Amino acid sequence: MLLSHERSVLVVVDVQERLMPAVHEGERVVRNAGVLLKTAALLGVPTLATEQYSKGLGPTAASLRDLLPPDAIVEKIHFSAAYEPSFMSRLDALGRDQIVLCGSEAHVCVMQTALGLRALGRTVCLVADATSSRTPANAEAGIARMRSNGVEIATTEMVAFEWLHRADVPAFKSVLAHIK
Repeated sequence: MLLSHERSVLVVVDVQERLMPAVHEGERVVRNAGVLLKTAALLGVPTLATEQYSKGLGPTAASLRDLLPPDAIVEKIHFSAAYEPSFMSRLDALGRDQIVLCGSEAHVCVMQTALGLRALGRTVCLVADATSSRTPANAEAGIARMRSNGVEIATTEMVAFEWLHRADVPAFKSVLAHIK
């Protein structure tokens, strides 16, 4: 599947302030999620973000919150956002058929969201370098399980360049600057 900025929705799962210091390479996750959010904004890709138990884990990381539309954050109780009616109604309203996921933790909320969306017949692409868990082993196991269940695996640059589709578009230089 080739990603299209006209068909994609970017979903940032639980990249929260109190959780990220415990996540393996959490700074990489935040940085790459930021690149994805900036690229999405440049290309008109709608974005949603989830927060799991924000009272305990805090809000979405400040640097990402600043890049999200004001109404993009959805609080959830289920580990899988696919089981949250408020999230699914927001997702369905966007009318997009490619769900691009990133976030934490890869083996819990990201994986359960991906598998839940796949069970609902959605096309899901995981951005592996914008996703992690507290331990590398858990992240690797979560990514492997998603892959074996039909989730496409990509990197931040793969998504950005697929969304761009070509080099002669106005957003190309801006996206390139965010990646470097």
